[in-house]
Amino acid sequence: MRFSKSLLLLAAQGSIALGQSNTTNSTSDVTSYPLSSDEYFSFIVYEVLALAGGGGSSAGEVLRAAAKIEAGSHESFYTEFKFLADSIHDIATSINATKFPVSAREAYFRAASYYRASVFFLTHNQTDPRLFDVWDQALADFDQAANLTDIRGERVTLKGPGFDIPIIYWKSPKANSDEPAPTILIGSGYDAPQEETYHQLGREVLDRGWNFATYEGPGQPTVRREQKLGFIPNWWDVVTPVINYLETRPEVDMKRVALGGLSFGGTLAPLAASREHRIAAVLAIDGLASLQKVASSQLPAVATTLLNSGNQTGFDAYMNAVKVSPQAPTMIKWFISQGLWSFNTESPYDWFTRLGNITLDNDILSNVSCPVFVGKGENDDLAGGQEQEVVDMLGDKGFLYEFKTSLGAGGHCQLGAESQLAQATMDWLAEVFDKIS
Repeated sequence: MRFSKSLLLLAAQGSIALGQSNTTNSTSDVTSYPLSSDEYFSFIVYEVLALAGGGGSSAGEVLRAAAKIEAGSHESFYTEFKFLADSIHDIATSINATKFPVSAREAYFRAASYYRASVFFLTHNQTDPRLFDVWDQALADFDQAANLTDIRGERVTLKGPGFDIPIIYWKSPKANSDEPAPTILIGSGYDAPQEETYHQLGREVLDRGWNFATYEGPGQPTVRREQKLGFIPNWWDVVTPVINYLETRPEVDMKRVALGGLSFGGTLAPLAASREHRIAAVLAIDGLASLQKVASSQLPAVATTLLNSGNQTGFDAYMNAVKVSPQAPTMIKWFISQGLWSFNTESPYDWFTRLGNITLDNDILSNVSCPVFVGKGENDDLAGGQEQEVVDMLGDKGFLYEFKTSLGAGGHCQLGAESQLAQATMDWLAEVFDKIS
C-alpha cells in the first residue's frame, strides 16, 4: 500500500533517461511530518511507525533508525532496519516466554516488522538473497509472536488453481458453532504483506468479537518469493478457495463474511466479488479502478509514445534507464523495480501491459452483488479521483467515505490513522450485517 506518491513525480521525469536534472517536488500534498530528506524514505519510515498502534513497532525505535538512515541509500535503509530487527529479536529470544509471554510476543512482533522493512528497497535486484533470507526470519518471528497471543493466529495453506494461498486465521473467542460470528477477510495490495494487516486492522476486528483472516495471492510478498508468481487478473481464483475454507469453520457466520482490500487491494477485492457471491460486503480502501490508467496519465510523453506504439524494446530501455538514473527520485526507482518484482518479469513493457489487465469497469462491477464501502483519502492522489468513478459504476451498491486530512487521515489508506479507518469501516459493516436476516 506504500506507493501513494510514486506517480506524482513520474511526469516530471521525462528528461531523466537523458541525464538532465530535475527540481520538481511534491510537497503540496504532505500529510505528515517528514522523517527523512528523501521523500519516499520518509513515507516508508512513517508506515513502519504507524504500525505502533497495533503493536507492530515502537516510536522511539523507528525514529532512531530514521535518524541514522542515509537519504537515498538503499543499503543504509537495509542496514539500519536490519540492525534494529536483529537487536529486538535478540531481546525477544532472551525473554522467558513461558513466564513473560506478553513481553516476548511484543518484541517478536516488532522484530518481524523491522525485518520486513529492511528489505523493502532491495527488489531492484530480484536475485538478492537477502530478499528471501531476511523474509524467512520475519515470518518466523511473526509466528513466534502469533503463538503467544491470547487469540492465536493459525497459518493455513490452501490450494488454488496452479498456486498455493497462504492465509492466517484468527478465531474470535466470542465465536463458536452455536453462535457463529461475522468474519472479515482482508487482502493487501501491491507490496504489503498480510502480516502487517494484523497490526493495521486485525486487532480492531478481533476487539469487536469478529473472526479475522488475511491472505496473499500471486504477486504478493510471500507467494512471489516462495512460488515465483506474479499478479494475475482472475483474482477470484485466489479468494474463492479462502471462502471455501471459511465455510468449513463452524464459528464463521457465512451470511456475514466481508472482503476487504487495501491500496491495490481496493481493485482486487471488488474484482474477486464480481465472481464470488458469498461475500456480504466489500471494503475497497481505496477505490482504485485502474492503477495502469493512473500511471499512464503521469508518464512522460516519450514513454507514452513508446508504450502506445507497442515498442517494447524502446519502452523497456527507457524505463530501465530511469530505474538506475542517479537523478531519479527514490520513489520512481522503487515504483519501477517493485512492478517488475511483483509481476515476476524483467520487462517494464510486460509489467505495464499486464497491469492493465487488472482493472474495474462497468461490466465487472455490475456483477458485484453486495454493498461496497469505497474509501477515499482527501489528500491521496494514488487513485487519481477514481474513487467517485468506482462508486458511480457501482450505483446504489456503492458508498463513498472521505477521510479528512485535517484529522490526520487524508493520506493513502489512512496511514497513521488506522483507528479512524477501523471505526468508519467496521461501523458501516455492522450496519450492513444488521440488515441481513
